[in-house]
Amino acid sequence: MENTNAYAKPVTLGNILKFAIPTIAMSVFMSFYTMVDGLFVSNLIGTAALSAINLTAPVIQLVTAVSTMLATGGSAVIMKKMGEKKSEEAKEDFTFLILVNVFVGAVMCGLGYLVMERIFAGMNLSADVAGYCVEYLSRYLLFTIPILLMNNFTLYMIASEKATLSLVCSVTGGVLNMALDYVFIAVFHMGISGAAIATGMGYSVTAVAGLFVFSRRKSFLHFKKPAFRLKVLASAAANGCSEMATALVTGIITMMFNWMLLYYVGENGVAAVTIIMYVLMFASSLYTGYSYGVAPMLSFYHGEQNHAKMKQLVSSSLKVIAVISVLTASFSFIFTESLVSIFARPDNPVYNLAVTGNKICTMALLFIGFNIFASGMFTALSNGVVSAALAFSRSFVFMLVTMVVLPLILGVSGIWLATPAAELMAIALSAGMFFKYRKRYGY
Repeated sequence: MENTNAYAKPVTLGNILKFAIPTIAMSVFMSFYTMVDGLFVSNLIGTAALSAINLTAPVIQLVTAVSTMLATGGSAVIMKKMGEKKSEEAKEDFTFLILVNVFVGAVMCGLGYLVMERIFAGMNLSADVAGYCVEYLSRYLLFTIPILLMNNFTLYMIASEKATLSLVCSVTGGVLNMALDYVFIAVFHMGISGAAIATGMGYSVTAVAGLFVFSRRKSFLHFKKPAFRLKVLASAAANGCSEMATALVTGIITMMFNWMLLYYVGENGVAAVTIIMYVLMFASSLYTGYSYGVAPMLSFYHGEQNHAKMKQLVSSSLKVIAVISVLTASFSFIFTESLVSIFARPDNPVYNLAVTGNKICTMALLFIGFNIFASGMFTALSNGVVSAALAFSRSFVFMLVTMVVLPLILGVSGIWLATPAAELMAIALSAGMFFKYRKRYGY
């Protein structure tokens, strides 16, 4: 009953933030996992190892893409059924989708080990960087199943009004990651493999906690004998395909960024873009966390056909995102030098590259939040086709165009400008879809 009352409360800014603040904090803290690895690796091992972390990112994003699809799409399907008062059916579907994730994790782990050496051998890297890539990824893949469970349990805790618990798990995992990074790298001298193991163990905290939480029958959602409904799996996949597309094309675009920078600047350019991506990832996590927080509310009100609450929720959300956008862009621009110096000293050639690039890329923060929210909103409304179109256009089509054209005209500056230009193009498409479907969903 506690959850029903929570969704029945008036849609005020205060009540929205009660849902969103824990997920924002959780998302920000989750972004620390990779950033902390980069911090320790760059300072204790070197920028060559930092480049390796970025070079492994496309493979890692491929591994988690399917899980992201099932988590976001499945959450929308299950919360819609909760709003329709089909709670027992929703719990059966929930258990089924978790089992699917375990199977997918095992398959992706095996495939990762089969192909990773061939991937890095074909990138014309120095022996040191190629070695770092294989060493990092081979340890990271050991935690594939816990990482996929973490992705799922994070969203289902939010949907079950356990966002605070999800936050606690994320904070605990992040602190554990930081502590183990220091112990494994600085004390036991395990090198970049220690960073990968520390990250995997940090992710595992939410996975283990979720197994206990969702085993309790008192939980809003809990495990029960699954019903193997392929229609539910197809629906979850369709709803979450935009998030999967985002993860996949992000990996592809990251790989293209790396190739372009290797061509124009060399391995120092890869290290520089890694630092810039950390800054963008940290700021973007605010928008992602907010979208995750309000998504169950959108799905529930959609199931109830409560258009008045949906209008209030969407209107307030756009105002919140506008404020966050201005604040993050201003902070990133003003404190660029300080942010970059955390990862690279001023006498390192990577430093000047990263400072210049970050000041240009910061413009993207004015648009990213609206694009993330638009895609997440349509996923929550079970319109995976529109969500996928927005995500794919933003993350791949527009990025591909700007990355090919702008460097030919502007050189290295064109590489940095590609992200804000693509986000600006994407916001026009997001606005078009927003107004096109406004009457259908009643927001």
